[in-house]
Parts: sequence; structure tokens; C-alpha cells
Amino acid sequence: MSTDELPELIQAAAEEGLFPRIADAEIFARKNRVVLLRHQASSSNIDISLGILPFEVEMVERSQKMTIGKLHLRLPTPEDLIILKAVAHRPKDLTDIQAIATSHPDLDKTRIRFWVEQFAEALEMPDLWETISNLL
Repeated sequence: MSTDELPELIQAAAEEGLFPRIADAEIFARKNRVVLLRHQASSSNIDISLGILPFEVEMVERSQKMTIGKLHLRLPTPEDLIILKAVAHRPKDLTDIQAIATSHPDLDKTRIRFWVEQFAEALEMPDLWETISNLL
């Protein structure tokens, strides 16, 4: 997605009950390549990445297309969601990883390991894979 399309994305999201979590959401998204939204009815936070790292390109290619009203989204696979949460590495993310692993017993752990190890090296977090593998 081009950042030129941000106003349309934010408008379509609003029509579906997803509103910016911060003031100046469009400016923030142009600078940081992520749109920070909140689903009004459930108070769930939704982050839409506009990045194009190799992992993100692969993630988009594997993602599942979903349509909610006029809003068309691509949702990550369980494996990709685990990888994203492993990198964020907050206590809630680690709990979420356990829940995802429990509800998806046939995860591609080889792919998860590859990407977690790549991010661990880049982020200088040598124990990241060991922590995550214990949750799967």
C-alpha cells in the first residue's frame, strides 16, 4: 500500500468501527509505516503495517484475505503472528504465542524458527528462539 492511500484506508476503517488510536495518525503512519487503529466495539488494537522488509513481503504473500464491509484486509498466518509477537516480546505477546500454539497444533515451526533466529540476530537477542520454542 502506498502512503498516498492512507486517507482512504483510514476512512474505510472508520466506516467499519476502526478509529485511529493517536492524534495525527496519518502523519505517524507516513513516518513509521504503521497505522495504529482501535476497534471501537471491542477496544482491540489493530496495527496495519505498511513496511516492506523481506519478512513482511513473505507475510503478505501468505496472508489470508478478509473483507469486512468495504474494508479489505490481509491477516497474518498463525506462524507469522507468532513471529511478530516474538519480536515484540512483551509479556502479553508471550501469552498470546502460547494461545496461538495451542489452537494451531500443526504450526510450521521450521519457518517460525528461521525468522525468529533472523530477528534475534538483528536485534541482538540471542536467547529469543529458546524462549519462543519453549512456548510452542
